[in-house]
Amino acid sequence: MTTTITTEQVKNLRDKTGISVMQCKKALEEAGGDEEKAMVILRKKSGEISAKKGDRTFKAGAIQAYIHASGTVGAIVELDCETDFVANNDEFKALARDIAMHATATGARFLSKGDITEADRKTAESVFEEEVKGKPEAMKAKILEGKLNAYFAEMVLLDQPFIKDPSITIQGLIDKAVQKFGEKMAVARFARFKALES
Repeated sequence: MTTTITTEQVKNLRDKTGISVMQCKKALEEAGGDEEKAMVILRKKSGEISAKKGDRTFKAGAIQAYIHASGTVGAIVELDCETDFVANNDEFKALARDIAMHATATGARFLSKGDITEADRKTAESVFEEEVKGKPEAMKAKILEGKLNAYFAEMVLLDQPFIKDPSITIQGLIDKAVQKFGEKMAVARFARFKALES
């Protein structure tokens, strides 16, 4: 039995996600009309679409900054894309600004897991090795790896839950934009500044 998807359902999902009418309709059909399931389907597809565009090259981008109302902390973000058309789009610029705001609030130290240095890892390991002393030998490595992953997840910008919507990570937010705009996108770099902090 097929579920009839109404125009209103498609419109509601499109309003929430900003994704095309056809993609929203397909997701609702696949989810049997369940909006929450359709949103999960769209998130899953956004990651797949983003991965398919991975070999494309960046030719444009936008730099956005966010300064907290206190004036003592802020961040600047470079978000790259494929074309000037997207780079000049207000929604794209707003996405870059949202990421800058997030970076300001969370104090991420690394853009991706690949940016974590061996020295950073060894320093963290030395702290957590103390915590796993006395644990069964067979479990030590697994517990240590779990502690390290949890510790660094809080410091990696792309892996952090977005402060405006914790159900999605910063990478998920970018993947969603890739699905919407149809172009490869990535945070090229970011920097966070706090007064009197070196």
